[in-house]
Formats: sequence, structure tokens, C-alpha cells
Amino acid sequence: MNVIEVSHLTKQYGNHLAVDDVSFTVADGQICGLLGPNGAGKSTIMNILTGYLSATSGQVTVAGHPLPEEADAAKACVGYLPEQPPLYPEMTVQEYLTFAAELKGVKKAERKEQVCRAAHRTGLETVLPRLIRSLSKGYKQRVGIAQALLGSPRLIILDEPTVGLDPAQVIEIRKLIRELGRAHTVILSSHILSEVQAVCQQILILSKGHLTAAGSLEELTADGKSLEEVFLELTDGEPEEATGEEEAE
Repeated sequence: MNVIEVSHLTKQYGNHLAVDDVSFTVADGQICGLLGPNGAGKSTIMNILTGYLSATSGQVTVAGHPLPEEADAAKACVGYLPEQPPLYPEMTVQEYLTFAAELKGVKKAERKEQVCRAAHRTGLETVLPRLIRSLSKGYKQRVGIAQALLGSPRLIILDEPTVGLDPAQVIEIRKLIRELGRAHTVILSSHILSEVQAVCQQILILSKGHLTAAGSLEELTADGKSLEEVFLELTDGEPEEATGEEEAE
């Protein structure tokens, strides 16, 4: 079963096409990597999947719910970690996760259990009483992932989850993402080739709003080229800098 179905998706800002006629599916239980330079269209696609943006044209279905017609039902199936997690530094981790569970509509009787489960899955049990502002960036990222798990969503969407982390933290977060993939469908946006190669079963390569390739790592490198060579060929060796309207990337 496909958790995500995208058909002829287009998003236009004025005269700029941020996403141009993109189609793909993501099956239940897959970790799918959105790979592309900054400005390729990754954040726009994620914001459409989460219901924060509407498409200019095309069809998008999340967990069987068409967008925007069933946006509330679709949002209930999605856990989202933006590149900058919306954390409240003066709250403790426990307070923040409880607050996030309330915002997501988790029943009061279930909040404590859900917070404990999310903390356990993300390795946060020992820091639940600590203020978020006192945590390392790696632990703050774990808090962001924990809030995405609240409400037991079928789909987890992670936007650049390892940006700014040190090498040890990167390894830990990638391990966590692989573990999440055992129970959820995961969309991982990144411009880091090694990250997508390390954790993703399906790879979508985007360039200037176009989907230029889709498949497994083995399929994309079947002709003997490395993923880096395929990426540079399909993206024309675009520099790592923001282009067009995608300031969020």
C-alpha cells in the first residue's frame, strides 16, 4: 500500500515554478530520501505533504486522504520535524512533549504514556526534567523527533535532520531514523548524499523543481556510477545555495 501518492504536482510562486509536474509514490514502511541542492523543491513538497501549503495543480494523497479536501485527516497521520524544530527553551523536555501532545489532540489520559514512549524511542528518558535550553543541539534534535512521534503518525517527515550536528550526533540520529523506519513510513529531506545513501531505501532526486530520478540506490547506480556522479549529472552540478522562492531550504 502506498502511504503517499503524488501525481503531476505543480507549485508556482508568481512566475517561478518551485515544483514542476512531479509524480511519485512512497510505499508503507519505506524510508524515502528527497535529495537535491538547496532550492530544488524539497521543502515545498514537504510543506504540501504536511498540509501547510496548497498545490497549484496536481493530486496529492497522504494515507488515503486527498489534499486539500481531507487536510485535517491527513495531518493527523503525519509527524513533522522542520529544519528548525519549534522548541520552547524555557520548558523542560517533559513539559514541552506534554504540551505538543495536547496540541496534537492526544487524549489527556494517553498523554503521559505517549510522552514516555516517544522519550524512550528517542533516548530522552534521562533528560525529561531538564530545560530544553540546557541541551546540546543533538538532544534538541531528538526532542524535535520525539514531538513528531506523538499521536502515532503513519508518516514521519524530517527536514534536514542532521544539519549542524557533530559527527557523533549525526551517526546517532541516522541510527534513530533507521529504527523509526521499522514502524513508520519516513520522508527524509537532505542535500547530503552520504546521509541519503546511509538510511534510505528509496531515493528521489530533485533539480530546479523537477524530479530527475527515482529508485533504490542499486537502481540509480546500476550502470556503475556512484550516487555522487548520478547526482551531479542530474542536477548539472548545481552549487549549494538557495535559489528561487525556497528560502526555507
